Amino acid sequence: MRTWIVVLLWACMRLSVDAIALSRGPVRRKTKEIEAGKHRNTETLRRSKRGWMWRQFFLQEEYTGSEYQYIGKLHSDMDKGDGTVAYILRGEGAGSIFVIDASSGDLHATRRLDREEKPYYTLQAQAVNKKNGIPLEPETEFIVKLHDINDNEPKFDKEVYTASVPERSHIGTYVTQVTAQDADDEMFGYSAKLTYSISQGHPYFSVEPNTGIIRTALGMSDMDREQREHYQVVIEAKDMAGQKGGLTGTTTVNISLTDVNDSPPRFTRSIYQFSVPELTELGKPVGRIQAEDADIGRNAEMDYTVIGGDGLDVFDIITDMKTQEGILTLKKPIDYEKKKSYMLQIQVENTHPDPRFLSQDAKDMATVRVSVEDVDEPPQFEKSSYTLKVKEDTPVGTVIGSVSAVDPDIQRSPVKYTIDRHTDVDWIFGIFAGNGSIFLKKPLDREEFSWHNISVIASEFNNPQHSSRVPVYIRILDVNDNPPKLASFYETFVCENAKVGQKIQTISAVDPDDPAGGHRFFFNLAPESSVRANFSVRDNGDNTAGIFTRRTGFGRMHKSAHLVSVVISDGELPIQSSTGTLTIRVCSCDRDGNMEMCNAEALTSSAGLSTGALVAILLCVLILLLIVVLFAALKRQKKKEPLIISKEDVRDNVVSYNDEGGGEEDTQAFDIGALRHPEVMEDNKLRRDILPTESLYPPPPLRRNAAPSRDNADVREFINQRVQENDGNPTAPPYDSLATYAYEGNGSVAESLSSLGSVSSEGVQDYNYLSEWGPRFRKLADMYGGEDSDWDS
Repeated sequence: MRTWIVVLLWACMRLSVDAIALSRGPVRRKTKEIEAGKHRNTETLRRSKRGWMWRQFFLQEEYTGSEYQYIGKLHSDMDKGDGTVAYILRGEGAGSIFVIDASSGDLHATRRLDREEKPYYTLQAQAVNKKNGIPLEPETEFIVKLHDINDNEPKFDKEVYTASVPERSHIGTYVTQVTAQDADDEMFGYSAKLTYSISQGHPYFSVEPNTGIIRTALGMSDMDREQREHYQVVIEAKDMAGQKGGLTGTTTVNISLTDVNDSPPRFTRSIYQFSVPELTELGKPVGRIQAEDADIGRNAEMDYTVIGGDGLDVFDIITDMKTQEGILTLKKPIDYEKKKSYMLQIQVENTHPDPRFLSQDAKDMATVRVSVEDVDEPPQFEKSSYTLKVKEDTPVGTVIGSVSAVDPDIQRSPVKYTIDRHTDVDWIFGIFAGNGSIFLKKPLDREEFSWHNISVIASEFNNPQHSSRVPVYIRILDVNDNPPKLASFYETFVCENAKVGQKIQTISAVDPDDPAGGHRFFFNLAPESSVRANFSVRDNGDNTAGIFTRRTGFGRMHKSAHLVSVVISDGELPIQSSTGTLTIRVCSCDRDGNMEMCNAEALTSSAGLSTGALVAILLCVLILLLIVVLFAALKRQKKKEPLIISKEDVRDNVVSYNDEGGGEEDTQAFDIGALRHPEVMEDNKLRRDILPTESLYPPPPLRRNAAPSRDNADVREFINQRVQENDGNPTAPPYDSLATYAYEGNGSVAESLSSLGSVSSEGVQDYNYLSEWGPRFRKLADMYGGEDSDWDS
């Protein structure tokens, strides 16, 4: 019905729009008159009447007709209907969207227009003379405004909204707000008047019709996340104020219930049972218990507590932050022989409870039974450590103390005691394996070690692997078994002009013993001392004493040195004493008592070395001698490097001996005849035991032919002997020694290479066979095998 009313109103407004003719008014004119040198201005004003004027036209959008849409008619009073007036249109869309009939002034729209695209157009119209185009009226501006129709449905800002609201919220709790936009003209009718409604999501949520605000519609007990967490709500926006015929748009709102801590934790079981060996280390887990909480995240965090039972001080429980399980741990040692089981009461509650949902059942309880398992335990000592005291003069074999350990198991296995020899490497102490009594095996000396720390091991006889150990600290008590001695070697002098009672030296003593009340030394002159009449010893009472003269004047020519024996004794029982000797030289002094000169004996004595220094010097000399002897022995046994280190090194090596020998003609040095080849020796040298039968210099034999067999036992025996000597002597020096073996044996291809076996060095020799002997003889083949070599020339 409302739509028809709007259409009728639009038709009426269209019919009522016409060209509005404005009556003409007087036109202002100006007349100037000049009379007899006087100027008189005369102005006649007349009102001018506009011929036509339009303010706005209205046009309906979305026209669907086939013809041009008529807008209105433009008319001027200057138009007398004689066809002399033409209408001109300019402005937005003139000529394309809007056209005008130049003769009649009818204004049309050429195509379909959309108000949402452009709501109005501004145009200018003018009446001109059709013949000459002169304007008949001033140009007039008017507006063509589009009337809106409901052609756009509402559109939401988002296709899908996401929102959340805490569970157990009160009715009407704000969730979110949705907003839709309508492109129609909100100033014209109800085309853009929107109303929101919920089409899906009842009865949990509601929406305000005018604002689009979504709120909860059910009470706290109905909005429980643990029962349902996600909801999908569809919101509808309808224009025309929600009336029938209006256009609609929809959007989806996904609503999630956020968790609140409204669910207390609950144990999955009422009784848990665990077992733990009695030797379990402290802090080790015994078992895990679990409680369930329907909440999530921070609201599901739990605290476990041991609140009762006979194991309250033995066990502890902590929370695993990842799994929210309770981990039962051992807090104190347990012993199967003392207690075989424990009962615990465990409580669980939320770490971060919500005060709105606290109730009496916010905590849950469970019972845990822990059984202790028996383990074959090692022996246990009665104490964690032992401290023993023994005097250093205690005889060997004396028992100085004992340790005790028992097997805590029910069978009470016998215990065997031993000493860890890593802690008593000198085997000073021993222990009886059956009762743990510790005794001495070697004498003690407090001055060497005042404490001994050993470890005693107790193990089961039947199972030695089960053992335990305990530290034993043994303190050695001091016994007065060392006499006091002079603190150092004292050597002083006395002047020849010394007077009676003159102090010449202060002495002190040391004692390695450590008496409880401190040291107290007494000094006296030895009874057998021969200088009683010359010097005296005076005890100062502070563990020092002074040496004084007992007569006036000493003659260094008569006696240059005096030996004073002093008896030093301590104050402990048994009293220990020793005798120390001082050397006092007699010297000449000046008036102030400064030494000037002593005799030769005194000088020697003063310049002489002490016994310790002499011993040190002798030791140094002996060490030097040993080093020299050792160096000489090593030098003799040191193997010298050969001239050619590597077998593959066949380069020319020049070795200089700096020792010119006599050569082969030097027959005075030694007889080399025995080294010659047997054949050459027989051919070139007359035998002394037989008559010569052949010429002295026969032609040389061919190198390639095998040497004929000769039976010369003397030469063969000599060469074999030399070969054995050189082969069997690893220290034989290879330098400056010529080991020539002229006899190579029967059938030798190389025969003899020695120049001693050559009959004549002047003859032409064939050395080409050297090139066939391999790379080691290639150099020799190049030197001797060439036909034009320097050697042959």
